[in-house]
Amino acid sequence: MTGLCSGRVAVVTGAGRGLGRAHALALAAEGAKVVVNDLGVGLDGTGGAAGPAQRVVEEIRALGGEAVAHGGDIATSDGAASLVAAALDAFGRLDTLVNNAGFLRDRMLVNLDEDDWDAVMRVHLKGHFLPLKHAAAHWRAEAKAGRTPEARVVNTSSGAGLLGSVGQGNYSAAKAGIVGLTLVAAAELGRYGVQVNAVAPAARTRMTEQTFADTMAAPGQGGFDAMAPENVSPLVVWLGSAASAGVSGRVFEAEGGRITVMEGWRPGPTADRGARRTPAEAGETALRLLADSADPQPVYGAR
Repeated sequence: MTGLCSGRVAVVTGAGRGLGRAHALALAAEGAKVVVNDLGVGLDGTGGAAGPAQRVVEEIRALGGEAVAHGGDIATSDGAASLVAAALDAFGRLDTLVNNAGFLRDRMLVNLDEDDWDAVMRVHLKGHFLPLKHAAAHWRAEAKAGRTPEARVVNTSSGAGLLGSVGQGNYSAAKAGIVGLTLVAAAELGRYGVQVNAVAPAARTRMTEQTFADTMAAPGQGGFDAMAPENVSPLVVWLGSAASAGVSGRVFEAEGGRITVMEGWRPGPTADRGARRTPAEAGETALRLLADSADPQPVYGAR
């Protein structure tokens, strides 16, 4: 390894398994000291155990790295504040925040309970906002004290948040919200030395191996495992390092050996008559503009 993150302290949420675990190990391999956050809950967010986070800490230590576990609920203000405090108490600084925690409660919209909507929004969207808020407050204080950091935030969106996904209305909405949060945070926090980006990974995790079983299956012996979560981590590590200077407010898709810069909503065909239209005229204009526009990409799982 190159020591790309040597001297940096990174926090990774939801790091007990899957993508978060891969990110934590990859950051440590590049020299970062890591706070491994995980509640140890089930796929639907219920239950909880300290084991997964501690096991990742032990993996990092066995490889010669430094890490501590954090079992707080980062979707609460106290839990998010204690996450930042854990990094400062253990290692004396915080340089990189990787927001990754999440779970699924998939239902078609007509069957989606309000509690399942709220729970997914809470963990994915609020669980990004609160750690970001508390980390940003620390970095702002550092900048105002004349110690402007080279801070990095890597948020986790999803193809579901960029395109939509049938049966995942709550998850898709939360992941789309994370993109909006990323853009605002990048604009607001740049003055304090903070860069904020998002990744939309495609990888085999507890959240995807059942929902997308066919595409997430491991290959035969010797084949490239395109869906291994470890394929996403190199981009996360780079975005979380000082080497990514100047990159902020961006969204990347990462899958297997492919990295794509996602280009979001941009003005397409337009028409301005300088006066109000009737509904019929508005419809005629809309259809004419649609005929000149690119077809939208299909929603995941659409039939």
